[in-house]
Amino acid sequence: MFNVNVLARYIPIVLVTASLIACNKDDDDNGITPPENLRSAIDYSKLTDTTAYANFFADNSGAKTVDLTPGSTQLLMFRAINTYNGTAVGTGATLDSTVLKNMFSNTGNPFTDAALNTSGVNLRSIFASSLPAADAEKERKTLEAAFGPIATASKSVTATASEGKAGKLGTYLVDAKGIEWAQIIQKSMIGGLQVDYISNVLLSDKNLALDNSKVVTGKKYTELEHNWDQIFGLLTANPVYGSKATATSSGESFIGSYLWEYNKEDFPKIHTALLKGRAAIVNNDPTTLKAQVAILRPAMEKALAGAALGYLGKWKTNATNDAARAHAIGEGLGFIYSLRFCKVNGADAAFSDTILAGLIGAPNGFWGLTNTKIDAAAAAIRTKFKITN
Repeated sequence: MFNVNVLARYIPIVLVTASLIACNKDDDDNGITPPENLRSAIDYSKLTDTTAYANFFADNSGAKTVDLTPGSTQLLMFRAINTYNGTAVGTGATLDSTVLKNMFSNTGNPFTDAALNTSGVNLRSIFASSLPAADAEKERKTLEAAFGPIATASKSVTATASEGKAGKLGTYLVDAKGIEWAQIIQKSMIGGLQVDYISNVLLSDKNLALDNSKVVTGKKYTELEHNWDQIFGLLTANPVYGSKATATSSGESFIGSYLWEYNKEDFPKIHTALLKGRAAIVNNDPTTLKAQVAILRPAMEKALAGAALGYLGKWKTNATNDAARAHAIGEGLGFIYSLRFCKVNGADAAFSDTILAGLIGAPNGFWGLTNTKIDAAAAAIRTKFKITN
């Protein structure tokens, strides 16, 4: 899942600035303007690792002010695409690229859950949406270009894959180049949907300057409060992010899971940061709000870079297992694509595409990978993200 040109050639087919919020002239603290007489100040000490995000925040009448619906719905759509892609291996089903495209754009009633079809939201509009319009559209078409190859490969799900032949390697569906498109699609969506939209859009200076002086007509929340709530909804389906983590499982999915697996340092901070950020909006406390943004954005980027390196490493450590290697590189390629959305670390499409071309530039794709190519890709990522281990 790469830049369209790379696909065509090689694979068939922080800080928030001090101007967070525009304030009324009579405000003397240059901070957020909270809705008058609607919110009581929140004591940060009451926010704990077990505080349920959606149930905590309320107005002075006791009415809940959190609505996670848009983000939660988009997370369900992401899961639906991932589940659909898994049916090829799981049931032997032949996939349809048109169905995938319709799921991405939420057109033609593609979801088995009718509520998703009528939700009024979609994934396509938020994918890569921090980019200028033309660049965003290019990335959306790049993702859509991956739907054809996985559908084509699914027709060979009963065959055993080998170089030049699509089918299954172990339990993984790959194309004739040994590319596992289900993993590339999923990991690319983690970056283009979750990380880009949360980090580069919802946590951008522009969105953190949304109106916080009055509630939205007919709602219990302000624009700024709702902006922050979308982050939580798109990140996790759990009432408390990370609460289901065990020694062997994150209890989360997508970027929420990879924060646990590849950024153990920041994982325990995420739920508290989400709570404190929301409370800071209520408290007219831009300093605390900035501090939470400075936790969330780098944490997600660190997880993406760590995952990319982790799966490149797994390609090497599974030297005698082609199935494990193909699976590892499928995940790794998707994460490397996603690095283009790591703006805090200065990565971009050119950075990602150069690494991808170096890895699968040869005509035989996965089958032409070498330790030298893997090491070069890993070195480029470590340099860009200042990773020394």
